Amino acid sequence: MDLSQKDWTERLRKDNNSVVLDVRTKEEVNEGIIPNAVHIDIYRGQGFIYEVDELDKSKNYYVYCRSGGRSAQACAVMNKLGFKNTYNLVGGFSEWQGEVAFLDR
Repeated sequence: MDLSQKDWTERLRKDNNSVVLDVRTKEEVNEGIIPNAVHIDIYRGQGFIYEVDELDKSKNYYVYCRSGGRSAQACAVMNKLGFKNTYNLVGGFSEWQGEVAFLDR
């Protein structure tokens, strides 16, 4: 499901069963990440599918990339793998207004 940043963050804030998933590249993640996000690069192809398939399918996944395209693809892949609740952040990290964390480099 595509959600605006406002709807995405409101839903996430109220959700006690959530996981934030960043599907960008390592280089993009080095520019900042939404706090507590799990990073799995969608460009890893089959590796992405294997890693995602190991995640708890009973959780609600809030997925983002740089602008919303790859995260929409990730949601579609996850839905095919049996995930019930995936939420795509429209506009992605490039339009993110919330907190940003930086991983140790």
